[in-house]
Order: sequence, then structure tokens, then C-alpha cells
Amino acid sequence: MLKTVFTINLNEKIQPGQVAVGKFDGINPCIVAVTTSDKVLLHNPLRRSQQTSERRWSQPSAGTDVTFLNVNQTIRSLTVGCLKTDSEADVLVLGTPISILTYDVMNNVDIFYREIPDGANALVVGKIGSIESPLAIAGGNCAIQGFDAVGNDCYWTVTGDNITTLALWDIDGDQQNELIVGSEDYDIRVFKEESIFLEMSETDSIKCVCPLIGDCFAYALVNGTVGVYSKKERLWRIKSKNQAICILGFDVNNDGRPELITGWSSGKIDARNMETGEVIFKDNLNSSIAAIMTADYNLDGVVELVVISVSGEIKGYQTNSGTERPQPVLDITYEQETIRDLMKRKQNLLLELRNYESNVQFSSSTEPLIHGKASTEDDHYGAIPADTQLKSALILNIEDSKPSVDLTLQTTNETIIRMVVIFAEGIFKGESHVVHPPESEVSGTLNIPLRPPKDMPIDLHIKSIVGYKGSYHFHVFELSRHLPRFSMYALRKNTNFPESSKPKGWVNFNLGEKVSRICLWLNRNFLLVEEFEYLENLDVTFISLRDNKLLIFEMDGKSGSFTIRTNSMEIAGQVVQSLAVEYLNLPDLSSTVDFPGEIENLKKLITKVEEMQSVRASIDADIAENSVAVRSLVVRSEDARLLREWKMVKQLYMDLNVLNRELIHEYQIRSHNHQDLVDSLKQINVIIQKAANLRVGPSKTKIVQLCRLAIKDNNLNSLARIICRGEA
Repeated sequence: MLKTVFTINLNEKIQPGQVAVGKFDGINPCIVAVTTSDKVLLHNPLRRSQQTSERRWSQPSAGTDVTFLNVNQTIRSLTVGCLKTDSEADVLVLGTPISILTYDVMNNVDIFYREIPDGANALVVGKIGSIESPLAIAGGNCAIQGFDAVGNDCYWTVTGDNITTLALWDIDGDQQNELIVGSEDYDIRVFKEESIFLEMSETDSIKCVCPLIGDCFAYALVNGTVGVYSKKERLWRIKSKNQAICILGFDVNNDGRPELITGWSSGKIDARNMETGEVIFKDNLNSSIAAIMTADYNLDGVVELVVISVSGEIKGYQTNSGTERPQPVLDITYEQETIRDLMKRKQNLLLELRNYESNVQFSSSTEPLIHGKASTEDDHYGAIPADTQLKSALILNIEDSKPSVDLTLQTTNETIIRMVVIFAEGIFKGESHVVHPPESEVSGTLNIPLRPPKDMPIDLHIKSIVGYKGSYHFHVFELSRHLPRFSMYALRKNTNFPESSKPKGWVNFNLGEKVSRICLWLNRNFLLVEEFEYLENLDVTFISLRDNKLLIFEMDGKSGSFTIRTNSMEIAGQVVQSLAVEYLNLPDLSSTVDFPGEIENLKKLITKVEEMQSVRASIDADIAENSVAVRSLVVRSEDARLLREWKMVKQLYMDLNVLNRELIHEYQIRSHNHQDLVDSLKQINVIIQKAANLRVGPSKTKIVQLCRLAIKDNNLNSLARIICRGEA
């Protein structure tokens, strides 16, 4: 396990998640962190290590080991990494709401500074795909940009929402890194260069991701969930009442495989088995964890696990050698937890054994009144007929004022359903829902309305308490149901609807598949009363239970031409990805599209962006002019003061005051203009992402690249043509 080898106190408040460790001279590690006052703190352990030869040391104050860098901007993200292939020295990379800055710590100089309208919420440094040079990759409002060592824009792509975390890792074993992206729309996306390689939906905003080993990586959500994926398969997950601040892979028990180290807002750190999630180590700091890193920070040739808290406490851990015992405190805590878990299991098994004995006693009883009556508190049995079953069904309820998918549960005899607990991701707050009807309303049938907010497949895990009415003892029935991806769409048999309600938007592509195979996809992904059988041509209409909008599928059985009609480009993209990628596994799919509403919105956004850029240029010119005037007035007022011309001094100071107010007003206008510009660019990036989802493989990558060139060349008017035709 782990033992503590050093403790340091920086005596500075640290921003959570904005900490890194780097070798700025190429040899010795240093910690860099953002303080609560938006200064960059640099801690160098080299001098301290030269003053003591003890392996285990503690320093109550960091003293002269700490230096500061003042950036004069709000810092949103921080990372370190090597950007030059001919050097081992790391550089410091800082992200702000409007820019990215790389800084040479050793030489105290800026390397490059680039303005990013989308901001830099998350940063990572490394190689991606086939790009030979390392990049500083910044994630902002839906856009991801990569810069090389001199600041050239070498990488650009878009995702669905504000980016919260980035990580580089070779997931598919092709010796090229993929980019793991977490965003506020609850999705984890893995990019293979510009195209999406994997996509997983979660239940809350992604807090952080980190690579582990092979194709495995870990993630943490804002709601306290932590888990591990192996490519697209989730191995395990747990949820805590505290928030996970940071995660990292580190080999705790010297088995050659990393454990998942998690730092929590409560100050706790724990290590979990990567494959099962079992806790094998835990410790506590006095305040919330800010970051977890690995480095030879003790400068003794052994890599430590370095943990830093928001109060500035740094704690270093090393793994025990084969002959050393773990710290007694950790051993006792772990043993107590193990004994507590075993005692809990023992109580559950004893209770289960007593129930079995009571059922045997009940079955052998000859008293007829016992059978079919409610049990009381003093009874030692809670038996129900052996043939009792709990049936379930998923039924579309479109007649209700709020249409829903109804989960119907029903017993097969006179027993009643007293309570139901449903566990499901993405439907309920807290991922669980309890239905406990009043005593007067209990019966053998229970309907539970479900309204999934997003189109995604959901597994329902149901626990139902069944027994006789008025009984004290009940039986628990467990079952699972699968909710298809497009369960919130009902088949509309009557296709005689007014022309005005017919969707204006459409996407068309050629599948080269038989209609019967498409019917199988429909049967799997929609809730249907009767499954589709063989059809020569396909023409089916669904209606959304969320907004009563139509979704139409048309397919020519001879040519293989497939058309999706809907006014939502997002829904069309979800259908294309489900059909072409998840079901048919197509390597490439091009399409032609027309969504008048989205295109009109895009044109308005482009016009708005051009106007705001023009206004911004005008404001910048006014600010520059007023700044020159301020400098002139300051010089003149100082001259007048030296000449003791007090009336002129007073007049010049009054003029300065007026100019200062104008400058403040212009900066406020510029700030609002910038925020509007960022919001508009975000919406444009979202539309590009939706348009890319209407294609698959190289065709999807081509759309992103063409849109990137159009934005880079400020040729925004060509975006609509690229989105519709797939070419410039």
C-alpha cells in the first residue's frame, strides 16, 4: 500500500483542478498552481532537498521555495508539457476566457500568446493522431483548438457543448493518441483526430477524465459519480454524496496495474481496483483536494503520489516495499471497514436464512387460515403463493396531457404491489425513483409514467415489494426492462395530416441495404405495438411525445435511398448515428441535407457575428484614442502642477475624470460585445457539430475540416453551403 513520505505547507489557497507538476529545466519537478487571487504559484523542492538528507521530512512553511507569476487575467485552466521534440523541458500553458498563453518558466519569457474567442476551459499537451509535433490543445465553448510550439493553429474540431476536461491516450492500440473530451452535455467523446471515434452518454456534466491502462480510462461527474470505461463498455461506477475533484491512475500495490486514485471535496483520497471499484486504500487531508499528480518530488529516485489540498497542504506517498508494513493507522481503518462490511453481509444472510426456514414451516403447516392471510408483526413468516409472478410492460400513453412511456407492473393473483423502486440513468434526479401509493390505493397493478429527456437507450432496474394488503411482511421481486433509444416516439398510423405540419427539414443518403434490415432496426429502437415485417418500400411516420413534432422515414427498396424528415437537425443526426454507426457499422456515409430553420438561424448568427466584429473594431479604436488622450492629460496635469497653475490642474483632472468614465463605459460595452460574440460562435459550433453528425467517417471529418477553413478564412457565408452539400 502507500505510506506518507513528506508533507509541505504552501500557506496559499489553491484553486481546485488548476494544479500541475512539470520539469521546467528538463530534470527537476516543480509544482505550479493557480491561487484564489489568480496568481500562478511555483514551488521548487530542489533547494529544500539540498538542505536535508532525510527521506521522510516535513516543512511547515514553504519559505523561499515559492515564487509567483502575475498574469493579470482570470485563469480558467493550467497544464504543463513539452512542446518541442528536441527538448525535454516543459512549458507552462495557461488558459483564460479569451486566450491561451505558453510561458518559459526557466527563462521568464512568453513563448506565444493567442486569442481564442471560445476561451480555454480545459488544456492538455501532447501528440494527437498523425500530427508529428506535440500540441497545446485547448477546449472552450464547443470548439477544440491545438497549437504547436510557435503558436500555429494545427488542430480544430467541434463538440456538442462547453468542454470541461481533456485527456490524450492511445485507446485503440494503433500507436497514436486519441483525444478524450468531457463536456457539459453529459457526453464523453473520444476523437480520432477530427472525427468522433467513441461516444458515451452519462447522467451529469463531466468533471474530469484520465487514462489508466490499455483501452481503459476513468471519469468523474459533477454529481459525485466515478467510474471506469473499457472503450465503450462501462466496467463499474460508484456514486458519493461528495464531489470528485480529480482522478489519476497510480499503481498502489505493486501489481503492475494502476489503481484509480480519487480526490474528493471532503478531503478524502481513495484508491480503487481498476476492474471492480473495490477500495484498497484511503486517507484524509484537512481540506478539499485540489489535485493529484505523480512525480519524483522527494528527489530520491522514486516516483511518489503527490496530493495537494485547496489550503496548500502537499502530501507525498510512496508504495511500500515487500518487507515494509503499511502504516498502522491505515491498516486499522481498512480492517474496521472490512469487518463492518462482513458483519452487514452476515446479518443479511441470517435474515435470508430465517425467511427460508419460515417458508418451510409455512409450507408444512396444516392450518388453513394461515394460507392467504396477511402476516402480522409477531409472525415469523411472510409467505405468498409460490406461483406469484410480477409482470411488466412498457406502453406509450399519448392520451394524457403530458404524454409518457408508462411502465405497468401487475401481479398474477390477489397479492398487491406495496412499493416500487426504479434505478435508471438519465431519467430521474439521483438516478432512482420510489413509488409508494397510499394504503387506500394499493392494488395488484401499478402504472409509473417515464419521460426520458434525451434519446438514449436506458436499462431500468426494478425492485417491487409484493404481499397481501395489510400485511407486515413482504417479498421483493427484482426485474429489468430495456427502454429503446427512441422510446418517446409513437407510430402514427394515420398519415393524413395537413401539409403545414409536415417537416420542412430532411436528410437523404444511400444505404445499399434491404428494407427488411431497416425494419429490424426500427423494431429494436422504437416501442411498437406490432413489429414491422418485410416491406417493399418504407414510409413510416412517428410523432414525438415531447413536442408533437413529426419524424418521417422514407426508403426506396430498389435504389436504397433513405430520407429522414424532421425539423430538428439534432434528432436527424441521432438517427443517422444510431442507424449507420451503431447498427450497420458503415465506415463512411455522405449525405445531402436541407434544414431551412437551422440554415436561417445560421445566417442570422453569421450576420450577428460580422456586426459584432465590426462594432468591436470600432470600440477598440475608440478605446485606443481615449487612452492616448489620457496619457496626454496626465502629462499636462503634472506639468501644470509643477508650474503651480492650480486652475489648469483642476480643469485637467476634471477632463481626466470624464475620459475615465468614458473608458469604463466603453470597456463595459466591449465586455458585453465579447460575451454576445462568444455565445453566437458557440451556437455556430453547435450547428457544425449537428451537421457533422449527419455524416459518418471521412465524410464527417471533411465537413468539420471545411467548416474550420471557412471560419479561419472568415468566410462564414460559405458555411451554409458546406452544411447542405458537404462541399465548399
